[in-house]
Amino acid sequence: MEYKLSPSDLTFLYDGCKHCFVLKVKHGISQPSIPIPGIFSIIASLQKDYYSDMRTEDFCPELPPGVVTHGEKWVRSKPINLEGCESTFYINGRFDVVATLDDGSYGILDFKTGNPNEEKTKMYSRQLHAYALALENPEGEALQLTPISKLGLLYFTPDTCEHTSANQQILKGDLSWIEVKRDDTSFNNFLRDAIQLLDGPLPPSEPDSCNWCAYKEKIGKISDLTEEGKTVTEIPKCPSCGGPMRLRTGKYGEFWSCLKFPDCKGTRNH
Repeated sequence: MEYKLSPSDLTFLYDGCKHCFVLKVKHGISQPSIPIPGIFSIIASLQKDYYSDMRTEDFCPELPPGVVTHGEKWVRSKPINLEGCESTFYINGRFDVVATLDDGSYGILDFKTGNPNEEKTKMYSRQLHAYALALENPEGEALQLTPISKLGLLYFTPDTCEHTSANQQILKGDLSWIEVKRDDTSFNNFLRDAIQLLDGPLPPSEPDSCNWCAYKEKIGKISDLTEEGKTVTEIPKCPSCGGPMRLRTGKYGEFWSCLKFPDCKGTRNH
């Protein structure tokens, strides 16, 4: 198989629930989306516009000299096969900004609003490494930028509110640079674990730590009365891909069909 991996799925979803990660990437079944609060998107958009074409040393002394040259671009890597993995994968996503550094290399900068901490930095590290992998190994005409020498997070932490005039106020706060050391070996090991997880059986649900799994478990305990008056109490797994199934009615009566049909044609007798 060939898996599409988004940088965000390698962070939030992978850490949040392995069961839901495999359902989405391998079986195309996503958790219900929860929109990001609009204010964070507005702040990020304003930052990208404001820092576009700006010298890095003018707003972040910790960065090497360069210019912010690329903002919100989609990236896609070529298919990649890691040793020890049966399947291939490709990275597909959109970064915040990239700076072209004076030494000819590039830096990937991701804007965040909030308080930085070590746990978040470790998680976002995968996102930045995924962008670097895609930019240095693009598919076809996709954007190529190489080498990537800097990865990091620009954190805006509001701590002051000022009323400047009628109907106007501003938020002020520190802008801090959190560098992420590039470690391709560790990232490739992480990717290998992720692909091997996807190639294996569907992990068990995690109702104790995943709200979506908990919701599905509660729903699964509720009997579903069909038109014929039969009661369905358990949802079987697909014999072909291991994913969930749904009850259908065909020429010869009811049967279980994979939710991924027609991509997966696994069936079971009812």
